[in-house]
Amino acid sequence: MVRASVLIADDETTVRWSLRERLARDGYEILEACTAHEALERIRSVDLVLLDCCLPDSDGVAVLQRINDLDSDVPVIVLAKGREGAAGDSQGPCVYHRVHTPFNTDEIAVLVEKALETSRLRREVRAFRETQAQAHGLDAIVGDSAPMQCMKDLLARIASSTASTVLLRGEPGVGKHLAARVIHYTSARAPRPFASIKGSGLPEELLASELFGHEPGAVTGARAQTRGLFELTDGGSLFLDHIDAISPTLQVRLLRFLEERTFSRSGSTGAIRADVRLIAAGGPELERLVRDRKFREDLYYRLQAMPITIPPLRERRGDVAALVTHYVGVFNREFRKTVRGASAEAIVMLEAHHWPGNVRELRNAVERAMLLADGDVLQAEDFGASIPGAAAAPPFQLPADGVNLEQLERKLLVEALQRAGGNQTHAGLLLGINRDQVRYRIEKFGLQLPTHEKTRHA
Repeated sequence: MVRASVLIADDETTVRWSLRERLARDGYEILEACTAHEALERIRSVDLVLLDCCLPDSDGVAVLQRINDLDSDVPVIVLAKGREGAAGDSQGPCVYHRVHTPFNTDEIAVLVEKALETSRLRREVRAFRETQAQAHGLDAIVGDSAPMQCMKDLLARIASSTASTVLLRGEPGVGKHLAARVIHYTSARAPRPFASIKGSGLPEELLASELFGHEPGAVTGARAQTRGLFELTDGGSLFLDHIDAISPTLQVRLLRFLEERTFSRSGSTGAIRADVRLIAAGGPELERLVRDRKFREDLYYRLQAMPITIPPLRERRGDVAALVTHYVGVFNREFRKTVRGASAEAIVMLEAHHWPGNVRELRNAVERAMLLADGDVLQAEDFGASIPGAAAAPPFQLPADGVNLEQLERKLLVEALQRAGGNQTHAGLLLGINRDQVRYRIEKFGLQLPTHEKTRHA
């Protein structure tokens, strides 16, 4: 089985022969070229190049540059023979190693194997980052409501800016982690690393080590030097969730980094410079912590330079249907199901729910409903395990002393409009009537809708 293709570009027949014989034993497909022109004609179909930097029709600098222009992921092992002059010092992103005469073909075979493995890993990393970029574009944020359109526009502006600090605000479950990834993967920093860590749940010493790294002996059990996330994400982005939970000592170290862009590993006084975009996230209580002097005011204002507030789901109920459709697709793939969506009644019910857990709660509700549902359309009762009142209500029974039918009709209409957030179409679905019939009854009973609802349903 052919493992990979190797191009031997050398004008000496004996060199090409010795390398070909040795590498062919390892299962490589061998191509040969004795001129730069021949080498460049074949470069598109090979995985690695063994290059003599003094070919008859071109020097090594020009050939390496051309290889790099065509495909910088093709590694080049330069065969330096002591006669190429300035070309022998040529370098480039594609140069993996240089070997000098006299050649040891066994050593070259080991270099070829290592170079190909490095190239494979580099391609896999790039493919992973491209996948992440596609998965975390602005379209990854589901919702076209006015609040979400404003937020997406702000995310795009910040991603394309040079802002080195961003503060994401919002209740638990609104999607701060997703917003952080979108900022990173839609920015010029996308090719560089992205990492995330929570400011809560870890002892101060361990969190400091995770962020800034440590020297041997600086923390309990530390026997070797360890690089922290600020060092590892140089050029990229670091998402620090629950920043309001970090200790005062760490707040000081973090403020120093934001102001000077340098930090020191725990147990060291040496300054390390890092270009990292810090995307921090805090909850609604952050201002209270500042007032109570539990969170540094100077750090708070440093973070506030570029704030983004992610609205809770109850303030954008119009996005519920799109989110349900999105998560149905997600869980169809995960559970290998073919659910077509949710019924109109189920959507109305979900839109009326308060969603204290926001998008995370909705995702969990859809997941459970998909596991419980038997049909290909999710019904309101399928959400009974997640949403209070979702299970089918007992049938209406006429009281022993009767009812005032008009009063009952008015009460049911008001309740339906409240549950539907004023949306007359959705209220009609709850009552089993159409929008015109809802409007007729609103006028009949002289109900007053809020001004924005009148405008939306005019």
